[in-house]
Amino acid sequence: MTNIILCGGNGTRLWPISRALMPKQFVKLFDDESLFQLTLKRNMVVCETHMIVSNAEQYFLAVDQMEEIGNDSKFKIQNSKFLLEPVGRNTAPAIALACLALDSEEIVLVTPSDHLIKDEASYSMAVANAVELAKNNNLVTFGITPEFAETGFGYIEAKASGKREEGRGTEGLDVECFKEKPNRELAERYIEENSKLNIQNLPLKYYWNSGMFCFKAGLFLEELKKYSPDIYEASLKAYEQTDKSDFIRIAHDDMAAIPEESIDYAVMEKSDRVKVVPSDIGWSDLGSFDALDGEFDKDENGNTVDENLIAMSAKDNMVISGERMIALANVDDLIVVDTPDALLVTKKGSSQKIKDIVKELKGRESELHHIHLTAHRPWGTYTVLEESDNYKIKRIIVKPGKRLSLQKHFHRSEHWIVVSGTAKVTLGSKEVLIRPNESTYIPIGEVHRLENPGKVDVILIEAQVGNYLGEDDIVRIEDDFQRS
Repeated sequence: MTNIILCGGNGTRLWPISRALMPKQFVKLFDDESLFQLTLKRNMVVCETHMIVSNAEQYFLAVDQMEEIGNDSKFKIQNSKFLLEPVGRNTAPAIALACLALDSEEIVLVTPSDHLIKDEASYSMAVANAVELAKNNNLVTFGITPEFAETGFGYIEAKASGKREEGRGTEGLDVECFKEKPNRELAERYIEENSKLNIQNLPLKYYWNSGMFCFKAGLFLEELKKYSPDIYEASLKAYEQTDKSDFIRIAHDDMAAIPEESIDYAVMEKSDRVKVVPSDIGWSDLGSFDALDGEFDKDENGNTVDENLIAMSAKDNMVISGERMIALANVDDLIVVDTPDALLVTKKGSSQKIKDIVKELKGRESELHHIHLTAHRPWGTYTVLEESDNYKIKRIIVKPGKRLSLQKHFHRSEHWIVVSGTAKVTLGSKEVLIRPNESTYIPIGEVHRLENPGKVDVILIEAQVGNYLGEDDIVRIEDDFQRS
């Protein structure tokens, strides 16, 4: 079985810790592990291979984090394949492209990369049930037993008279329909109806839609072709014309030509082959800080346990600190999230407003929604230490054996000072080695490259000077990572 992991989301509802170039699935929120890493570790128990669907910017984040868990677990990166999307077109095209790369009889387990599942034993049992149903040519979804009247999730309605399939450990219910996110009154009615059925020891009628699926790759493509032929044909054309060397990289124009649609709208709501497996697995989509709050340890006053927090006459506050000390006095029910370049303060219950904040940042043409002060690149990282109108200072770390693109700039010159390791620098037609406490200067327009030929990180300080210091002032002449 192949685990198709969907990594395309930006996680804007968890800004400022989650941003376009470091979305929530890659942020290390739980014991120095990310949700993406937890997804890999959880599913390597039930799946032999992984197909990771990601955009090109996040590919290197995923590879780095896969290598990290490979160092201390049975996970093997060579059992994974990547499908890179230049632009997102929602889940139906992403899953279709992944299925086109697999044998039609291959059973796939489709999972988001940014969900938390705490009961892994129950999860494995639910997956086993789904696999048996998938073998019998069903499209299987996982329904989460609702714990309260949630208006932020879609719901799955199981048929009231639907037959519970049992045998060889399988369990599944027929699906009546998929429900949009309900208002409060309707959500409460769903919970009330479930409560009555539970008292009678009958299958529940309403489940949260988890966004996880299990089916044969070929069956999904058949149903997609039947119910959304435009998506199927455009996906097939894009896949047939793509480069399939080290990974599957879809061409930009081919991807943009695929209609944008979710798997629910494109297939699941229309097919008559859909089953739902009721799943009590300790699931959360962590779609807001209110949801994330429930996963953190609390002190005796209900505040987040955080070594950088001083709370006086304050209770029930969620705090995510950075390097600074945070002091709260005489305030309750706040969400406080501190990062080096942005601070969020809101009341609990209002965290859905964060999407509006991100929209405002985009309207102001700010980079704060897009990137952290520390940016991850395929060769390492850079951190902006200081920035003004005509200069910028960075700390750059280049991993062993990696090098930046051969490039030039039209609007800035650069000074590099090595503080650790030995850097190999290309300047025009020359190559020089720069050691700790040595420096070099790159004039405007000079072709140059930075490389780490050694076995330890190269760390250097870069001072940029010019009248435009944007990251798009890079003309790549040659690049190991096929970036334009």
